[in-house]
Amino acid sequence: MEKSILIIGACGQIGTELTLALRETYGNDSVIASDIREGNENLMESGPFEILDATDYDALEEVVAYYEISEVYLMAAMLSATAEKFPMRAWNLNMNSLFNVLNLAKEKKIDKIFWPSSIAVFGPNTPKENTPQSTIMEPSTVYGISKQSGERWCDYYFHKFGVDVRSIRYPGLISWKTMPGGGTTDYAVEIYHKALAEKSYTCFLKADTELPMMFMDDAIKATLQLMDTDAENVKVRSSYNLSAMNFTPSQMAESIQKHITDFKISYEPDFRQAIADSWPSSINDQEARRDWGWKADFDLEKTTKEMLENLAP
Repeated sequence: MEKSILIIGACGQIGTELTLALRETYGNDSVIASDIREGNENLMESGPFEILDATDYDALEEVVAYYEISEVYLMAAMLSATAEKFPMRAWNLNMNSLFNVLNLAKEKKIDKIFWPSSIAVFGPNTPKENTPQSTIMEPSTVYGISKQSGERWCDYYFHKFGVDVRSIRYPGLISWKTMPGGGTTDYAVEIYHKALAEKSYTCFLKADTELPMMFMDDAIKATLQLMDTDAENVKVRSSYNLSAMNFTPSQMAESIQKHITDFKISYEPDFRQAIADSWPSSINDQEARRDWGWKADFDLEKTTKEMLENLAP
């Protein structure tokens, strides 16, 4: 039977690229993009699109029925920095959208769910180096609290109702195709735009703030790989740790200076510094490697080369 896939939050940083990758794999008409607003030209013209509020159960159920959806990728969320400004709005969006999708699967109206978690589930008391899959999780942000809660609900719906829900704890993501949407790791995209346009960048994190990061192609690859894995091999039903590279703003600046020798960086840490300080600096992803053969393709040097080549005017 042909797959019919719904992407919720298709216009966001990950959703845009994920939609196009899925359309390439399964055919344009089999992948329905949806969001509360329209997206870029590529997204809108390459296949079906629905305006959809993920917190509206009836509207979601209607789209699922109309297109006979079998798989849902729930990418709608309010990210870390924005969520701190609008805590209740973030909680309502991040949690109610997840419940709606989990309940549709519980009612056997969809077969499989992808829901992204984040390194924001970890907190200041989590081991910072080589953070293990199972560890202390005391998130100190609204976004992190919603993602940790979501992980527990995913695990619960799997064990209680047999819902096939799969998840990855994304690190910071870097892409040249779409701008980031209000996260704490946004500097790692902004820096390339500024390096090319102005040859200087003022970073909102300290020079030595090391965080786990990933090039978007790797994040998309991991997502599709996990969803293609046989259900019995998916051993973690909360969310998988995922790792690619770790670096600091100053290391990123050095990698840019190899290509743009007169690039300068300065530092003016803001409220996002406290969020970054509560997150791990490196992640242990041995479960993902063992269960479904995960392996990243991009390191920092390869990422910088790719970003500058594609963003260059």
